[in-house]
Amino acid sequence: MRAVRLPFSTASVRFDQDAAIWVLLQQIVVRGFVAVKFLAIGRILGPAAIGSVSVALLAVAIAEALSDTGLAQAVVQGRETPNRSQLGAVWTTLASRGALIAVLIVCAAPLMDSQFHLGGSLLLLQMAALLPLIRGVASPAYYIVTRERGFMRIAGVEMSSAFLDCAIGLGFALSGAGAYSVLLGMLAGETLKTVLTWTTMGPRPPLRASWKGIGHYVNFSRWIWAGSVVNLLLNQFDKVIVAKLLGPAQLGAYQMSSKLAQMLLADAAIAMSQYLFPTFSAHHRKDADFAARLFRRYLGLIAGGLVVLVIILRFAAEPLFQIVLGTAWLPAVPLFRIFVVNMAIGAVIAVLVSYLRAVGLPKVATHASIIQAVVLLATVPVATHMWGVTGIAWAMTGGLAAAAGWMLFRILKEA
Repeated sequence: MRAVRLPFSTASVRFDQDAAIWVLLQQIVVRGFVAVKFLAIGRILGPAAIGSVSVALLAVAIAEALSDTGLAQAVVQGRETPNRSQLGAVWTTLASRGALIAVLIVCAAPLMDSQFHLGGSLLLLQMAALLPLIRGVASPAYYIVTRERGFMRIAGVEMSSAFLDCAIGLGFALSGAGAYSVLLGMLAGETLKTVLTWTTMGPRPPLRASWKGIGHYVNFSRWIWAGSVVNLLLNQFDKVIVAKLLGPAQLGAYQMSSKLAQMLLADAAIAMSQYLFPTFSAHHRKDADFAARLFRRYLGLIAGGLVVLVIILRFAAEPLFQIVLGTAWLPAVPLFRIFVVNMAIGAVIAVLVSYLRAVGLPKVATHASIIQAVVLLATVPVATHMWGVTGIAWAMTGGLAAAAGWMLFRILKEA
């Protein structure tokens, strides 16, 4: 039997534009900058300020999930490369979506300010509305480069954006800008990324409003949209509950423990999926059996590493928070110990979803999300009543485990 060789296991490291080393380098640099920014700003500002920013970003996440077109994944997965007319339709759709989200967030800002006990952070919410607008006008040539596995160019764009985000955010935090420093850094980083997609990537779409050719992607992307809507409930409703019932300070502790666990566990797999999705897609188009074997090797490697990391992080949680964030964040340690399990399962799910989308089965991931939602609806009320915020975290973890189990079952069944 022919051996399956993993790109990371070759004796010599390749630096071609499609080499996996660029995904690894991007992951290390980008997540490093994100970690420095959020941990440093979290130590400077404390839980309440981080909670206020989290509410603003929560509004953006909800709006983007409800309007997710799935076009990026459809462009990458499709058998034929889009022509300029189809790219123009993709850009028109994404730009219109970004503008609509921005308007809705600005209109909803006063209500959110009062409902989530932000104490007059109206401008913070309105600033967050600029994020989807800037993202929406980026060039869809980014997805063509992803499809063609141009990981070197993607890494250059993402690392440059992350550096500017970190530098601007920390600069404003140290100068006393408070919670606004987080958003100012993000706005600067997203602006640079959008500019770079137009100046360094091609082909560029025509800059005119046109939806001609967009129907070509609807059949695939509708499942991505459906999955995003379900994932909205799965990924955001717990934060809404914490913010509404307990206020910004508790939300800040909840978010920081989740974010730290995500940076240490899930982000690596999520970033790796940027390599795996187009790679699985390319191999599946040529040899489905080879793609399946490659998937099993990656899944085993990632799952084994995650088990070791979870054990280490649960033991090291308290000194980690004391050293990195300070005494004010120690009440978040029990949550962190739960979230490391949560994020490890999420990392496995990132690999599963990459493979399912690559082989043209995005509906399986959507079905898994529905199963996760059912588990949450059944467990969250009881868990919240009995254990409060830690109960919510455990219920989220149980839902993720159910979703991962379903996807694994379907993949094995299709094999």
